[in-house]
Amino acid sequence: MGLPRLYRSGLVASALAIAALVAPAGAQQQQPGTIRSNHGAWSVICDTPAGASAEQCALMQNVIAEDRPEVGLSVVVLKTADRKAKILRILAPLGVLLKDGMELYVDGNNIGRAYFTRCFSEGCYVEVEIDEELMKILRAGKNAVFALRESADQDRVGIPIELAGFAEGYDKLP
Repeated sequence: MGLPRLYRSGLVASALAIAALVAPAGAQQQQPGTIRSNHGAWSVICDTPAGASAEQCALMQNVIAEDRPEVGLSVVVLKTADRKAKILRILAPLGVLLKDGMELYVDGNNIGRAYFTRCFSEGCYVEVEIDEELMKILRAGKNAVFALRESADQDRVGIPIELAGFAEGYDKLP
């Protein structure tokens, strides 16, 4: 798995990406949410989506390949409005090979594969519910790699995500 040279964009997320990740699908473009706290490479970002009566917060990390700016991810963890489920939502750029989905490795162990659920102008989404086992893995892990392919004739591109600060940041979500 080839790993591109990366830089952490941390808080340099576009308004569109934050609105798309925190707000419901199809919401109008909004200004970025308010950064409530930082935890390692993760940030807790809160915003009130258009038409919503309550603020929603998400734990977010952005990573962009320095030598290939078209390859980057926004990783968001949030609780559903009823607080009964936890969602892991990954925004990948347009141009990824959809049929192969995305694999997740934590500390070198293959955790599984998820498939893209939809695409919008800002990119394509993988969305999974975080069960107790995955939450334990993410909280205890040091590093994660999301692997995807841009075309059938290319190897997977691995995009590393730091897990340091994940547990602390998740615990700060309302």
